[in-house]
Amino acid sequence: MKVILILIALVSALFATSLAWGYAEIGVGAALLGVVGVGEPHHVLIAQELRLPRALLALTIGAALGLCGAALQGLLRNPLAEPGNIGVTSGAALGAVIMLYFGVAGFTAWALPAGAMAGAGAVVVLIFLLASIEGSTTALILAGVAISSIAMALTALAMNLSPNPWALGEIVFWLMGSVRDRSMADVVLSLPFIALGAALILSTARSLDALVLGEDTAGSLGVALTSVRVRIILGTALAVGAGVAVAGAIGFVGLIVPHVLRPFTGYVPSRLLLPSALGGGALLLLADIGVRALSNWTGTELYLGVLTAIIGGPFFIYLIFRIRRGFV
Repeated sequence: MKVILILIALVSALFATSLAWGYAEIGVGAALLGVVGVGEPHHVLIAQELRLPRALLALTIGAALGLCGAALQGLLRNPLAEPGNIGVTSGAALGAVIMLYFGVAGFTAWALPAGAMAGAGAVVVLIFLLASIEGSTTALILAGVAISSIAMALTALAMNLSPNPWALGEIVFWLMGSVRDRSMADVVLSLPFIALGAALILSTARSLDALVLGEDTAGSLGVALTSVRVRIILGTALAVGAGVAVAGAIGFVGLIVPHVLRPFTGYVPSRLLLPSALGGGALLLLADIGVRALSNWTGTELYLGVLTAIIGGPFFIYLIFRIRRGFV
């Protein structure tokens, strides 16, 4: 409970900072007043139209990635599992790119979420099937790398064959990931799917505790294993797919956050889920603030997915060394 309260305070502080920080700094107080329509007209405009959607998307997508990472690690009993490095994010991005490439996204706003969620769901199902055959860490991570590589190759093929420069630019966006220039329409589009996916995953909390003892033991304790798998697969597909549909591919959040928070939750999977969601939201808010700070310094704004990859890549290597030495 103490960890959750600390994380809530951290998320609140970062959210307020995200509302205030940017090319035109307006102060935390003015930003918070601007969100509710009070204050100088230009402050209200900046807060409501630019900063609020960006902060909400960073918070909700980060929460989704952190929660899904914790759930997948518990389901697969694999400390390296997370939506990015087992190919779920790449699969979601490929699904969105297919909608863009064939022009389906131009007909309805629901095409991108549908394609992204379908791509994410297909990859999660495939990973689960591979996990049931060979559950070792090395085999699963190699399978994830292979799936991610295939998805990235198909995405590159779509870029190579794209006759439309606009579609090519959009595909590059999905590969790099960002929450800038988003609107409340994007929040409204993604939030219901993220919330539903999170609810499905959180409903498996107690079952994940039993899975620590192994599938056979969990089954003997009355855990409906098929139901747990379906809820996590569907929840991950909905949450990650919706996030990728509006912000592109952002990786490593679901890897970093559960590992940082696990010692503070007693290594109990059910206690890790909510803190991982809060921690994921905090991490992505912080990363987005960092992107804007670097933009003010360099004059060119980095993509959010690039920054998380720069942070997450070394952390992934660090975890591999810890696993080899038996510390994870």
